Amino acid sequence: MNEERLLTVLLGPHISEKTADGADKRNQHVFRVMRNARKSEIKAAVEKLFEVKVAAVNTISMQGKRKNFNRRPGKRADWKKAIVTLEADNDIDFSGYST
Repeated sequence: MNEERLLTVLLGPHISEKTADGADKRNQHVFRVMRNARKSEIKAAVEKLFEVKVAAVNTISMQGKRKNFNRRPGKRADWKKAIVTLEADNDIDFSGYST
C-alpha cells in the first residue's frame, strides 16, 4: 500500500465515555477515518503509526445530523468511524490528546 495514503487514512481518535469504556474493557479504540478507507488500509495505518498489532477492524458509516444553521435547514457531513480491536498485550495511550 502507498505510504502517503496510510498516513492520511486516520483523521483522529473519536474520544467519548463509551469509547473510553471500550478501551478499558475490550482493548478497542475508535478512530475517525476517511469515508473511502478500507479495513485493510485502516489496519495497516494503525499498525504503522502506533506500532501495535491489530486483531480486528469494524467500520461504521455515520450519517450527519440534520441541524438548523441560522434558521435554515442543513445537514452536517457524513463520516466514517473504525473500531479497532488490538491484540492482548498492545495498547494506545491518548492521555495527552485533546480535541
